Amino acid sequence: MNTQKQLKIQDLHAGIEGQEILKGLNLKAKSGEVHAIMGPNGSGKSTLANVVMGNPKYEVTSGEMHIDDANILEMGVNERSHAGLFLAFQYPVEIPGISVAKFLKRAIEAQNNAAGNGQKFSASQFIKELRDNVAFLEMDSNFVNRYLNDGFSGGEKKRMEVLQMLMLKPKFAILDEPDSGLDIDAIKIVSRGVNKIREAGSGAIIITHYQRILDYVKPDFVHILYQGRIVTSGGRELVYLLEQKGYDWVREKYGHAA
Repeated sequence: MNTQKQLKIQDLHAGIEGQEILKGLNLKAKSGEVHAIMGPNGSGKSTLANVVMGNPKYEVTSGEMHIDDANILEMGVNERSHAGLFLAFQYPVEIPGISVAKFLKRAIEAQNNAAGNGQKFSASQFIKELRDNVAFLEMDSNFVNRYLNDGFSGGEKKRMEVLQMLMLKPKFAILDEPDSGLDIDAIKIVSRGVNKIREAGSGAIIITHYQRILDYVKPDFVHILYQGRIVTSGGRELVYLLEQKGYDWVREKYGHAA
């Protein structure tokens, strides 16, 4: 990535079914940075991920979201993807009948068409990259012939999300609890994928409850999300503080923010 990109969220208010969940959230992230977002259950972490990607179940009532000068709120879900946003789901959907390879091929073709830069799809390059990334994630080579997430274990689904991320090369990847339900070996492999896109210049936002994944993906910034707002930001010292004290100190200090 030749030029640094910025994802900017300002005073974002959003919710679902008439219930406001995000209550004035602010966040800035630049390409090449890793931001970790932590917070207790119900604080709005997954809502943030869904709102950024344009899940139609969620309603934005006010605020702004931009990638550089492009207004994300004016884009459909596919347009957000083409603009460089990617969401790794906490619970990926199973899609029987569509193979992993065919799904990724179509996604990259759509990405190239949307870019409008005349770049043609290269089958040989696609196959090479796919094989390299499958090996990088320590997946069986036959994985690409299976139907998308159909019958996958929890760990396989998470690796599939990371494989998509590596193939699509987004400007900003949002990973919604990529470590949930994984053993330590799988967490290391998922982390390896995040570090790879970071080295290539992509930005990443990791939503997590735990320190474990942050032992392998060193975040540049850590944010604590509570009652719909980012109430404090810092470095890895916040992760260690949460490990020692849990979220009680957050509730005591910022409970008045509701």
